[in-house]
Amino acid sequence: MFCALTSGVYRCLCRCHQWCEPCHEKENHAAARNRGREDEARLTTGKETGKEDPVSHIIRKIVKIILPFVLCGGILYWMYRGFDFEGMFRFMRREMDWTWMWLSLPFGILAQMFRAWRWRQMLSPIGEHPRCSTAHYAIFISYAVSLLVPRVGEFTRCGVLNRYAGTSFSKALGTVVMERAVDTLTIMLLTMAVLLMQVEVFMTFFTKTGVSLTDFLNQFTTTGYIVTALCGVAALTSLYFVRKKLSIYDKAKATLHGIIEGILSLRHVRSVPLFAIYSLAIWACYFVHYYLTFFCFDFTCSLGVSCAVVSFIVGTIAVIVPTPNGAGPWHFAVKTMLILYGVAENDALYFVLIVHTVQTLLVVLLGIYGWTALALQHKPSPKA
Repeated sequence: MFCALTSGVYRCLCRCHQWCEPCHEKENHAAARNRGREDEARLTTGKETGKEDPVSHIIRKIVKIILPFVLCGGILYWMYRGFDFEGMFRFMRREMDWTWMWLSLPFGILAQMFRAWRWRQMLSPIGEHPRCSTAHYAIFISYAVSLLVPRVGEFTRCGVLNRYAGTSFSKALGTVVMERAVDTLTIMLLTMAVLLMQVEVFMTFFTKTGVSLTDFLNQFTTTGYIVTALCGVAALTSLYFVRKKLSIYDKAKATLHGIIEGILSLRHVRSVPLFAIYSLAIWACYFVHYYLTFFCFDFTCSLGVSCAVVSFIVGTIAVIVPTPNGAGPWHFAVKTMLILYGVAENDALYFVLIVHTVQTLLVVLLGIYGWTALALQHKPSPKA
């Protein structure tokens, strides 16, 4: 029995052509009963929509935690198998200029502080006003936690503000999503600018050294191509899991509302120029933090800003691969770029291992400091 709506009244499309409001109501009741039976069947068979098998859930969690460490360890083992670590330690004691390394550390701290200041500015329009120190500690802890489980630091800092400042978790998460979008846009613009500015530099380098791009690519072994492919697969897998996570949040109406509110907060930022200054300052500090380490080594101190910018951008893109602090993909990417600029492979291995290790230790120390400082603070009741 089918019905059509004519002048606000349901007409029957059967042969009798009579009014059929009762018929229509009867049909609605029948459809409702059918839906009820289907729901009951799904519950009886354990196939309720959105319900995941506990074993599958545990396995997926274990894989997500272990896989980044396996990928990181595999790449580093491939790069440093047969490496002379004793020679590197002698080099660190006798030939490195540690003054520049110490000078670079404050810029690593400043980058995280600028990020906290920008985050507070994004939280302000949605009625959240955490203390400046609490925001700083949350950022410090988030970066340290990400060394254990990549990307989980983003959720950790929202939880820290919720616990110690009463900030809404969902609203804070929304601002983090927007923050990452801004950072991604910044990196994309920088990448395009570097590519446009450095094309001539690359061509000049190849002409002067007599090295063609084909010759450079031929320096990659089969294992090198495999590592590059694995990094690409890992990056795509990470994006897939992020998409699934966001779909989970989409199912929670209250959380989704908080996220959207956080994203839209950028429209109401009190000072857009100040927001832009914070964003530029973050990446400027990251770059100086990296660039000053060039002067610690004889083989990189004369390479110039162009090499530092190119290797910095390539290294930043490499850390998209979900490993602890980008370890492995970052080493591989930066080492490759240094070789492109004429640095010997062994020297490039020295550079990436020493620089990344020191900068990771800084992240760990800041995380310990932030956790200790928060532990001494009063803990308010979290917001609903």
